Amino acid sequence: MISSFNKLSSLRAALKQNSIDACIIPSSDPHLSEYIPDYWKVVPWLTGFTGSAATVIITDSFAGLWTDSRYFIQAERELEGSGFHLVKPSGFKSPDYFDFLLNELKEGSRIALDGSIFSLSRFRSLEKIASDRKITIICTCEFIYDLWTNRPLLPISKAWDHDVKYAGKYRTAKIVEVREQMKKSNTDFHLLTSPDEIMWLLNIRGSDISFSPLILCFAIVGIEQIFFFVDETRFPGEIAEEFDRLGILMLPYDELTGMLSVLPEGSTILLNPDSTSVNIYKSIPEKIRIIEDVTIPSRLKAIKNKVEVENIGKVMIRDGVALTRFFHWIECDLGMVPMTERSLAVRLNEIRSHQPDYLGPSFVTITAYNEHSALPHYSPTPQSDVVIGENGILLVDSGGQYLGGTTDITRTIPAGLPSASKKRDFTLVLKGHIRLASIKFPYGTRGYQLDILAREALWEQGLNYGHGTGHGVGYCLNVHEGPQNISPADNKTVIEPGMLISNEPGIYREGEYGIRTENLLICYEDEETEFGKFLKFDTVTLCYIEKSLIDKSLLNQKEIDWLNSYHSEVYEKLGPHLTEEEGLWLRGKTSGI
Repeated sequence: MISSFNKLSSLRAALKQNSIDACIIPSSDPHLSEYIPDYWKVVPWLTGFTGSAATVIITDSFAGLWTDSRYFIQAERELEGSGFHLVKPSGFKSPDYFDFLLNELKEGSRIALDGSIFSLSRFRSLEKIASDRKITIICTCEFIYDLWTNRPLLPISKAWDHDVKYAGKYRTAKIVEVREQMKKSNTDFHLLTSPDEIMWLLNIRGSDISFSPLILCFAIVGIEQIFFFVDETRFPGEIAEEFDRLGILMLPYDELTGMLSVLPEGSTILLNPDSTSVNIYKSIPEKIRIIEDVTIPSRLKAIKNKVEVENIGKVMIRDGVALTRFFHWIECDLGMVPMTERSLAVRLNEIRSHQPDYLGPSFVTITAYNEHSALPHYSPTPQSDVVIGENGILLVDSGGQYLGGTTDITRTIPAGLPSASKKRDFTLVLKGHIRLASIKFPYGTRGYQLDILAREALWEQGLNYGHGTGHGVGYCLNVHEGPQNISPADNKTVIEPGMLISNEPGIYREGEYGIRTENLLICYEDEETEFGKFLKFDTVTLCYIEKSLIDKSLLNQKEIDWLNSYHSEVYEKLGPHLTEEEGLWLRGKTSGI
């Protein structure tokens, strides 16, 4: 196997041969997805870094990898000896390599990138600083792929119908809804490049991407017809026939830019610059009017319909039963049955697999013991795997894909008796979690306005965490979906009734342990007063919160009442589905404090 250091040397030789001064390589694919097929995983192939978010910059004298705080410790370990250096941004600033390029490159330099995996919005920011310095950007950087021997193939999974009993709306109704929104903005065509948006619109699913039931595809929605760019042989005959009746024309996956180039002159197209690549954008003729905004399906699918909300409730019971059995097994057998981080992840997936309508994990399960739990996105490898001892902290962040919804939950439990400092940290995190879960807020509130609620108790003690507090969650789609979130970053999306969002404050002490408590929330309308409409959150995740890690003296009565009420609901909903032994155990875990 060729080492990262040798790959870097070969790439530098290619840069020199092509008169390139800097090369930019993002962790991305033509759909600008979070989870990408192996075919596009050039960053891990080149550098050895396996995190989901990174940008690499290579010059003749420097090779750097930019990522966010979730991956700092992991990146330092994985990049050791590779020739690549980790570059850390400060605070909550997004990983940004622009300052480096400004300082490193001279006027008249040449930058290369692959425009098929580089977003339009990001490209424009780069283009602005490049033009100020008279730097040329080349968007046809293909030579890196020439160096990638034994590159994986593109996935070719079969598509399947997501039944309306789960989806809640027929695909015909969704298409009508999208077209109605298009007409309001005088839009002739709507470009969709994110597979989750197309899966939602057409009520189909697949398995091209790990952890998300998606098919790689593009679509152009017109007022009369939908151009669907996907391999037609993936679809059962009955779906293909229905698509034909609905005016959904299936075309080869790689013909999107060709179709865009022949759109009628004077027509209008709506697209999202954050999810549209530079190369796709450049294929649109100049005489087409372009509207840039969040896509219509993205906004519509963020608000779960009545059937979806009902199914999510059922899925949370199934997931909660599986988690109860998992944690019951750990507590009863720890010290008697060998347990490692990796074996726990396998065991949890096995337990979940017995639940109805389970499709698989919604992301790589994080089972992290002691110092590994201080890595927010750690996942055990054969090299890092450790035995779970009887004195420490175990953090489990996991989720499942079900036909009726997607789950994401984190629990932190002790192995042995927890120290006072661990109980203090756990309780401070819990206070923030409860504060956010309990808040009543006016309609029009955005996620960044709520973020402080989860951090206030930590801030008062000089503590903080380096990731967002909450992300949107899809419905049998992606575990991370916008446009809503809760974080310090300014997001203009208003939190609306029907939105599903995570609540996951944490604290991480490098080299010691990490603590995070995560539930999913659904927003609902609480009341309308003379001052307007007010909203609240309903916690839909069902799993006990470990009481032995709580320092009750740090909780006020309102927080105690919330915890007792939540635990009462957990037992009431999960108890009937458990064995007698499991039920008695859960009763103890959920008794009042």
